[in-house]
Amino acid sequence: MSRWPTHVAGVCAALALAVASAVQVAAADDAPVAPSYSYLGGLAAQATGPGAAPPGANDWSCRPGAAHPNPVVLLHGLSNDTITWNSLSPVLAAAGYCVFTTTYGTGPLGPIGSITPVEESAAQIGAFIDRVLATTGAARVDLVGHSMGGAVPFYNLNYLGAASKIDDYIAMGAPLHGTTLSGIQSMFAGLLEQPAIDELLTSKCGPCQVSYGAPFLRVLNPDPSIAPDIRFTTIVSRYDEIATPFTTGQLEGPNVRNIVLQDLCATDYTEHYELTADPVAVRAVLNALDPAHAEPASCTVVFPFIGPVGR
Repeated sequence: MSRWPTHVAGVCAALALAVASAVQVAAADDAPVAPSYSYLGGLAAQATGPGAAPPGANDWSCRPGAAHPNPVVLLHGLSNDTITWNSLSPVLAAAGYCVFTTTYGTGPLGPIGSITPVEESAAQIGAFIDRVLATTGAARVDLVGHSMGGAVPFYNLNYLGAASKIDDYIAMGAPLHGTTLSGIQSMFAGLLEQPAIDELLTSKCGPCQVSYGAPFLRVLNPDPSIAPDIRFTTIVSRYDEIATPFTTGQLEGPNVRNIVLQDLCATDYTEHYELTADPVAVRAVLNALDPAHAEPASCTVVFPFIGPVGR
């Protein structure tokens, strides 16, 4: 008899224990504000402070200095900023950046954002960028987007005049060219080909607009040549289970650098959700934002969801 159910139960028990431990740490009054480098740390932050800005973010009195003149805007995917940026935000703040986040595109999933159609999400993102620029007095922002947060801003570049407002554009595990969702999308291909069903979903659901082969991808137009003055960096994992194939998160052009995490560290097994907390990916973001002071990533074993053990 297969032992697979036993293995699954063991994994689930380990994850439950890790979440419980993370919640206890997050709830401690004297716990230091430090990056967890674990997706579970973000879940714990949401459990103890639902909807709270991640550590280091949204200090509206922050004014960018000469070393880092662009404020950094972090954009989540099908999640929220509390969960997604629990690790990266405090690292950026500690490095001297003014960091700003927002949960955009909420709908029927409550605190989970990036649900609304891309056009609506892009309008909210554009308004937030304008607020950051007006408040900080900066000329441009740097964007770091995960999943849908790395794809939606191409709508801003194409149609909402954002090209002059962005310096660095970093996309992490973004379904830029559509996603097969590890093959799940093909199970519903026949249903989605029905015009009425397709129209209903794409008029209400942003992620549905970037399914593999969706007509909206031509509207989104993830082409770096439309903004030649922007430096684009993509960061992807070969083990991504959501933005699939993982190459959907890559771009082409002279103003593009594509990074595959396993090329930096072969023992990095991060998947889609751990990606924003993964210390190897975090170093890649820091290097993309400040290439003049780039440092090699410290390679370690990084597990899906859990992150590095013993860090």
